[in-house]
Amino acid sequence: MSGNSEIEKLRSICRKAKKEGKLSGKNLNELYTIFGQRFTKALDALKNNRVKKYNFKPGCKTVWVVIGRERDYLVIPEADFCTCDDFYFRVLDKKVHFCYHLIAQKIALNLGWYETIEENSDLYDSLMNEWKKATA
Repeated sequence: MSGNSEIEKLRSICRKAKKEGKLSGKNLNELYTIFGQRFTKALDALKNNRVKKYNFKPGCKTVWVVIGRERDYLVIPEADFCTCDDFYFRVLDKKVHFCYHLIAQKIALNLGWYETIEENSDLYDSLMNEWKKATA
């Protein structure tokens, strides 16, 4: 499946799921058919409440983070960007369009399956520096 059709199919399924308030069995099967293990990992992240939306106050900064196996990954949904190795090695090489962190964030956003964390704006720079770090 091409990257564009992956994107459109995920968006379509997310729209349906948002309207119905759930992922149906058919949706789950379709997502697994499209994304395979990436969807399995995304679903695991969703089930284990590992998708976080940080709101920094005062101000209007919002940051999405998915807690991964090795560290927290910064996700920028508007740019379909993630700081994980899979993004750098498979998404940028155009082998796949989304890493599992992006899939999890997009589903979480549409179904409200994420934790909102309110933080003081004073912490924004230090947290962003931590999230943007490459793995050692």
